Amino acid sequence: MAKNKEIKTNAMRILDTQKISYTTYFYECDEFHDGIQIATMLQLPHEQMYKTLVAQGNSKNYFVFVIPIEAELDMKKAAKSVGEKSVALIPVKEINAVTGYIRGGCTAIGMKKQYTTRIDNSANNLEKMIVSGGKLGVQLALYPLDLAAVTKATFTDLIVYY
Repeated sequence: MAKNKEIKTNAMRILDTQKISYTTYFYECDEFHDGIQIATMLQLPHEQMYKTLVAQGNSKNYFVFVIPIEAELDMKKAAKSVGEKSVALIPVKEINAVTGYIRGGCTAIGMKKQYTTRIDNSANNLEKMIVSGGKLGVQLALYPLDLAAVTKATFTDLIVYY
């Protein structure tokens, strides 16, 4: 039991505090792997894996978008969903300063500040969704409504359809 306490991330502690159940997946990781590589490595369904993207709007405010790993963020839909004319993804080098997390470990749970967060509607069709656990090598599976509750997120259409 003591070992588990040592490897708790901030995101996990927040979920524990709010009594939100989740499943943890650990994997060996010394460098960034994208969500598709991680899903394949852990043999998890790709359609359940979601990535967390951070963008900045014309207002200079930051916004968080949680979308399927195999999808692309529709920038116009993202901007409209947060009431901005446009949004742009922040540079990788700014992720830590803005969120407190590093690339590949970024999750909407427990960022430095409570940013406006949107989750793609596709998560509504899932019993569980899987997101980063707050550091490299950790993924968390939880109910989409629980993720929305803990991040004060709303669901909306965010992805590009081809």
